[in-house]
Amino acid sequence: MKASTAAAKLDVYLPATPEDFQNRMITRDELSELQRTPPQWLVDLRRDGPHPRSVIAGRLRISISGLARGGITDPLTTEQIEQLQAEPPNWLVREREIAAQVRLEERLQESREADRKAEADRRAASGKS
Repeated sequence: MKASTAAAKLDVYLPATPEDFQNRMITRDELSELQRTPPQWLVDLRRDGPHPRSVIAGRLRISISGLARGGITDPLTTEQIEQLQAEPPNWLVREREIAAQVRLEERLQESREADRKAEADRRAASGKS
């Protein structure tokens, strides 16, 4: 697989990885080995960053789109993420509220769908009796 794919699967920012990782194809076995026993560069990168947008968004509990709306387009280090968490700017507070609302709506939708399915199952069962 391409190094960019492997980096995404490892949740690391590709330009921050060693050049020999960036400039070659990674086999599935190599990826599995990196996941099982990460080398020091991978441990350090995961701990300190810079981190890709998906990791930043997850740590801040917002969407990747929310990052963009907040003006975060570059990778951030763990220290920078921790600063945002410690003193959340207005945009981050707003994006967390939006993300919480989206999660609530998703749970409500799942509940409605489960209720509809249960009702359909009851009707099917009573029709067969």
